[in-house]
Amino acid sequence: MHPMLNIAIRAARNAGQVIVKGFANPDNVEISRKGQNDFVTNIDLEAENAVVNTLRKSYPEHTIIGEECGELTGSNPDYQWVVDSLDGTTNFVKGIPHFAISIALRVKGRTEQAVVYDPIRDELFTASRGAGAQLNGYRIRTGKAKDLSNAVLATGFPFKQKHHLDAYMGMFKDLFVQCSDIRRAGAASLDLVYVAAGRVDGYWELGLKPWDFAAGSLIAREAGAIVTDFAGGHNFERSGNLVCANPKVLKIMLAGIREHLPESLSQ
Repeated sequence: MHPMLNIAIRAARNAGQVIVKGFANPDNVEISRKGQNDFVTNIDLEAENAVVNTLRKSYPEHTIIGEECGELTGSNPDYQWVVDSLDGTTNFVKGIPHFAISIALRVKGRTEQAVVYDPIRDELFTASRGAGAQLNGYRIRTGKAKDLSNAVLATGFPFKQKHHLDAYMGMFKDLFVQCSDIRRAGAASLDLVYVAAGRVDGYWELGLKPWDFAAGSLIAREAGAIVTDFAGGHNFERSGNLVCANPKVLKIMLAGIREHLPESLSQ
């Protein structure tokens, strides 16, 4: 295992301990609002501190970009850790046991290492660029669906961008009538690694942030999936509009999505 991936795993497990303890003691969870439909808890912050402290102990010169802490610059900007210490905060707050820690390492702008850890199920998804993807040490591959007839898709509602609701609902309807069913579970990082593990056959969402998908997208690609923007290009890292599936399912999903794309979502 790559030594930097090993440190990322240690950081994720340390954060997981904080989150599991907080989940078991909901009376100790303090909730505040960052924006419309956007919440943060003291557990988010404690978990992020656990990740940052673990990473900084081994790599004090690296930059860390976190959902809560922002950008903590280091002396070597070529190495950037992209962290979401609690992806699925709303689930956590509501007592729904579906959330994860997401940690990715970018080296000179390219994601090289990735960890997504579900502390409730003790499921550790990992990948190193060019070395495949694993779940708890076992190799995983994306599903082999050739069309949508028996496919289960995952998505996320645009709860922070409700002005795109009409376009999104058009996409949802187009894909829903073609596939077996659609899931909306509330944690983008887990949606992506579920594609990697073949648990769902495809996933799409708009308006994501880098910490939402940095780790999960590498794990999905290393498992055989393709990740694109809504136009089928590589601009999802900037736009936050993302589609992920095996090549055949992706082609069908993109066709359905493009039918409903306004100019503002064309990338």
